[in-house]
Amino acid sequence: MGNPGGPRTGAQGGGDRDALKRNVRAAARACGFDQVGFAPAETPRHAEEYEAWLARGYHGEMAYLAREDAVRRRLDPREALPGCRTLIVVSLLYGSDPSAPANPTPRERRLPVVARYALGRDYHDVFEEHLDDLAAAIGRLAPGTRTKRYVDYGPVLERDHAQRAGLGWIGKNTMLLHPDFGSYLMLGELLTDLDIEPDPPFVHDRCGTCRRCIDACPTDAILDGRVLDARLCISYLTIELRGSIPEALRPAIGTRVFGCDICQEVCPWNSDAPLPARAPFEPRPGQPMPPADMVAWAEELSALDAESFRARYRGTAFSRPGRDGLLRNLAVGLGNAGGPAARSVLRRLEADPSPLVREHARWAIARLDAPGAA
Repeated sequence: MGNPGGPRTGAQGGGDRDALKRNVRAAARACGFDQVGFAPAETPRHAEEYEAWLARGYHGEMAYLAREDAVRRRLDPREALPGCRTLIVVSLLYGSDPSAPANPTPRERRLPVVARYALGRDYHDVFEEHLDDLAAAIGRLAPGTRTKRYVDYGPVLERDHAQRAGLGWIGKNTMLLHPDFGSYLMLGELLTDLDIEPDPPFVHDRCGTCRRCIDACPTDAILDGRVLDARLCISYLTIELRGSIPEALRPAIGTRVFGCDICQEVCPWNSDAPLPARAPFEPRPGQPMPPADMVAWAEELSALDAESFRARYRGTAFSRPGRDGLLRNLAVGLGNAGGPAARSVLRRLEADPSPLVREHARWAIARLDAPGAA
């Protein structure tokens, strides 16, 4: 939260107002953001679609999305910051180099496939630091300004506001896309009571007749009409879901043990997307990286209790599903990969203290024991 002084009334003259906008944009660039745009603090244009999405239960177990106070704030930024007049929407590119093959060859089948943003520091921490720097810079430009930062955990329909701020369009996979940057970017917002003239919205839909993302999704999570059924999404299943992964969906997950980039990998707008000038989520010095083999990773995790796991993966995205969730995902991946080494570690996971891990290990062993399995 910025300086708790009274709300800015926007009484500055036109020239001063233009200069302030230029200075805030320059400050955002100086803080390391790749894009910056300004949107009005108004009801998101897709508010009705969001409410319909919740009504259909597409948010799955993410109950926080449907909480009454959170919905209220998502539909009106002024509920999140009284007196809010502007949303400063920013992005950070995190690159399009794959962490593992999208379709591993037999020799590579035990490679754990991890969403590309996760191989480093937790992006929430990085964004919070950068947004705090931007809030401080704005406080120097306009003393008394009130601000509030949000990353994707906050009650803000960020892609809607990003489109309104001119940062791109919402593609058929529901990701924000930019014709130059593609979709390998993270979004953050700084709500403020400064009255800054909005940028022109991005109005062109560049998806056209392409439906590669829809056709490539192995769990059919992407529906027509730019709708995502999170209950079927591999990212949801491997990160947000706390219980058992539905058996019918487990084979389609393959060896994706944390998140999924398939709908971005097949998107033509990412084929020439630039790599960032710096690695925004680069690991801290000494930060341990997960093993590059599912067997080794499962063996490491099985030896950790909950407290040791938290210490090991603190400050990384892998802390989100927790020890049991990651072992659940690895059991599914090993069951899909096969091989003698997979059987050995799965037998050990059958005796894990976690019922969740044991259940998925038993499923994986049964899958390997099925006729024709590896």
